Order: sequence, then C-alpha cells, then structure tokens
Amino acid sequence: MGPVSHYNRMSAPVDSPKQGLFRVSLEKCCAVRLAFDQWSFRVTPIRLILLGLVAAAVGIIIVRLIFGLQAVTNLNDDWPWGLWIGFDVLCGVALAGGGYGTALIIYILHNDRLRLVARATLLSSLIGYILVVVSLFVEIGRWWNFWRPFTNPGIESVLFEVFLCISLYTVVQTLELCEIITEKVFRIFHKFFVLIMPILLIVGVVLPTLHQSSLGALYLMMDGKLHQLWFSPYIFAFFFLSSFYAGPAMIALESVVAHFTYKHLVPMSILKTLARIGGTVMLVYLVLRFADLYYHGKIGLLREGSFESAAFLVEIGIGLVLPLCIVFTSLVNSRFWLVIYGILTVSGVILNRLNVVITGMWQETGSPYFPAITEILVTVGLVAGGILAYMVLCENFNILGDEPHE
Repeated sequence: MGPVSHYNRMSAPVDSPKQGLFRVSLEKCCAVRLAFDQWSFRVTPIRLILLGLVAAAVGIIIVRLIFGLQAVTNLNDDWPWGLWIGFDVLCGVALAGGGYGTALIIYILHNDRLRLVARATLLSSLIGYILVVVSLFVEIGRWWNFWRPFTNPGIESVLFEVFLCISLYTVVQTLELCEIITEKVFRIFHKFFVLIMPILLIVGVVLPTLHQSSLGALYLMMDGKLHQLWFSPYIFAFFFLSSFYAGPAMIALESVVAHFTYKHLVPMSILKTLARIGGTVMLVYLVLRFADLYYHGKIGLLREGSFESAAFLVEIGIGLVLPLCIVFTSLVNSRFWLVIYGILTVSGVILNRLNVVITGMWQETGSPYFPAITEILVTVGLVAGGILAYMVLCENFNILGDEPHE
C-alpha cells in the first residue's frame, strides 16, 4: 500500500468530502508511482548514443516516406535492391534464424541442457524479424499499398510466400514472447499461453524453413544476371543451411553482451554444443558449395582474378574455413575463441548475402552501387533500436532465465 495507508484512521478526524477525494487521489498516484517503480531502464552514455541513432533513422525514414526513395538512397532502375534489402532483410532474416534452430534442438529434439539460452534467443530472433518487417515497409516504393497482399494474394509468387511466412512467423514469435511477458503482467492470460506453446513451437519451427529458403529461391530467376560463383539451382538450400548455422554464432555473440551487461554467464558446455552443431551444418554447407561449383564447371572462376572471385574467397575463408578451424579443434574449449567463431561466422553470412545482392550483380549493371550515408544511418539506427529493445525487455522480464519459471 502507499504511504497514506500508515495513517491512523481510528484517531483521525472524520474527513470532509474534499479531504476524502484528495486522499483517494493521493492513494491512486502512489499506486501508479509504485507500479512504475517496478520497471527499470538504466540511462548510460552508450544508450543515449543509441537513442540518438534511432532518432536520426526515424527522421530519415520520415523524409523517405514523404519524398520517396530517391531523396535518401542511391537506388535506381539498375539497382532497385540495395543495402536495405541486402543487409536489413536478407542478413536480418538469416541472423534471426537462431530462433527456429534453437527451438528445433531444444523442444523438438529434446536437448534440455540448452534451455538456458532459449528465451534470450527467442527475444533476439523476434526483434530481428520486427526490424526486417520495418525495413520491408520502408523499402517498398509505394508504401501506402503495403496492405494489398492481404487482400490480393499473389499465390504464384515466391515473394508473396516470403512476405506471408515472415509476417506469420513474426506473429507466432510475438505470441511465444507473451508466455514470458504474462509471468509479470496480465497474469490472467499466462496459463493460456503456456497451453498453446507446443503448437506455437511447432509452427515456429516449420515457417522459417519456408521463407529462409525462398529468399534464396528469388534469385533463381537471376541466371545470367547474378555472377556464377553465387548463382546455383540450389541457392535456396544454401540460404537455408547458412541461416541455420548462423544461429549458434549469434548465440555466442549474445552471450558476451549478456555477460558484460548483466553479469549473466552462459556455461561453456552450452556454447560448445551449439558451436559443434552449427559447425557440422557449416561443414555440410561448405562441401555442397564446392561440389556445386565442380559439378557445374565453375571451379575455374576462382582463378580468374576478378573482384568477384576475390570477394567469394574472402567470404569462404572468413565465414567458413576459419570458424571450422575453431569448432573442430581444441580452440573450441576457450570462451574467447568461441566469440571469435561467432564474429567470423556472422561476418561470413553477412558477406554472402551482400555478395548475392550487390557484388554478384555488378557485372550485369556495369556500374557499382554504393549506399548513401542516409541508407547506412537508417540501417545503423534500426540495429540500435533493436539493441535498446533487447535491453529493455531483459531488464524487466525473465529473459535470461536467471529466475525460475515454468
């Protein structure tokens, strides 16, 4: 109760109507203040910088919505897809793949030892998908028509399938997060979300397998436009596999943030298990990539000495070979090297997506594309907003699993 509850009503004089109304209002104010005190968000210089980046991104987005893409981007008829699609969408979806991968390992394959990272992975994945949805909205040329796919579905379009699956998966993950949220607020609904959680988990594992691969399938129509080092009839499978092994790498990086920010230390056994699982899928991916190049007679392209061949070799070396050297050697026993593994793997996935969207298309257009500073600021601002949202939820809900829960 509020401070006024300590007032001795037995010895106090009878309140006048005005005094009684004042006391009720004071009690309500105290109750509101106490409820507000249950929420926390530390203001630090770094978080103020992040807020500034978010504000800058919001301002640029407003300008873009009013004056069009040309006002804030270097996009044109030759380059309709740039940084916002290459990084914000393709990289964002891939790096958010830790959600379905972890759910598959923990809840479907019943590896209960990894439950400690389940909630944090869910949150980071959900935030990633929300940022993807925002990026898609900002990137649409005629953004005021964003609602049309809901009423005029293009059921024969791969892009429509991507849109539908990403939208549904974002809703599913939001409902999964509600199971955590209702532990603290709106508790009357908590049992309901616990009840439907098995269904949400199954749907949440199936949906990403569709849009993760379909994002790669979009480039099946780019034969002759996309450089042959990245074009493949199996590019959809490569996109799917890379999104899966990106999950453990993201968890390794998130564990560092959780440790330095909240003193939450993920056990080495969990990180090693995830790294080995991700490394196995990564090895399969690497073998398939080179088998595809050999089968289609493209191995010689690696020796052509072009910018594209150099970019491909850097992508393979940084994103696959070096992480594998960490995962399958004694280096995996070091927390430091597991973080390096996470950095290299995530960098490799980002390089792959940007190579497909930008580097691999230079030969067709004949003119290079470089994002405008405003495009970069929007991307950085969205990432900053995701970091702030992660911190807010971690500081106010049992995300890191440090408290007992069902």
